[in-house]
Amino acid sequence: MNSPVLSSAPPATGTPAFHVRGLTKVYGTGTAEVRALAGVDLDLHAGELVVLLGPSGSGKTTLLNQLGGLDIPTAGTLRYRDIDLTHASEEQLTNYRRESVGFVFQFYNLIPSLTARENVGLITEIARDPLSPETALQMVGLAPRLDHFPAQLSGGEQQRVAIARAIAKRPEVLLCDEPTGALDVKTGIVVLEAIQRANRELGTLTVIITHNAVMADMADRVIRFSDGRVQSEQRNAAPAAPDTLRW
Repeated sequence: MNSPVLSSAPPATGTPAFHVRGLTKVYGTGTAEVRALAGVDLDLHAGELVVLLGPSGSGKTTLLNQLGGLDIPTAGTLRYRDIDLTHASEEQLTNYRRESVGFVFQFYNLIPSLTARENVGLITEIARDPLSPETALQMVGLAPRLDHFPAQLSGGEQQRVAIARAIAKRPEVLLCDEPTGALDVKTGIVVLEAIQRANRELGTLTVIITHNAVMADMADRVIRFSDGRVQSEQRNAAPAAPDTLRW
């Protein structure tokens, strides 16, 4: 069921965008200690669309928080290009998040009193070289809904506004945590199409965190995660279009 879409990312070669070795994250101490990450080794390359699969509690969201500079590791190596995220200051992490990373979460976090255009505009006002809000919303198929408020949009449309907001600053990295988790199948496919289009047209390294194995077929690479570690990796020669996935 792997029918190709647009152009697939090239095989991973050269210096990776992310270099991760022995990444460990521990919460609590003593008998209350929880080892959320237990020595993660992986590389992620520019332009890839990666699906990171794992059950709840496997540590995949903790890993996403590390990649996004939302949290710092307990031990190990985590580098993004020439930035050492393991030892970065709070100012460095703030600049990294602002300039390099877009986030898409399961819940949309839109401001109810602002239109779709205005929600996206909050990001474009502080970005260095942004897309216009209109262009970003057009990329996710919402050109006719620019001036609608969140309450006037369906759940899938609100999620696509959130994607437009994330990609409007032209991020080098797009991190998506269960982006279809609150949506029905039909709407989820539309959202995945928007994510895939942004990846292919902007060349953004895109990581989708999910427990839904169906999404594996749309990835350039699938990383299976369990017990805080990478269990296996697989590359798809011809990633599937989201509308061919069978849920």
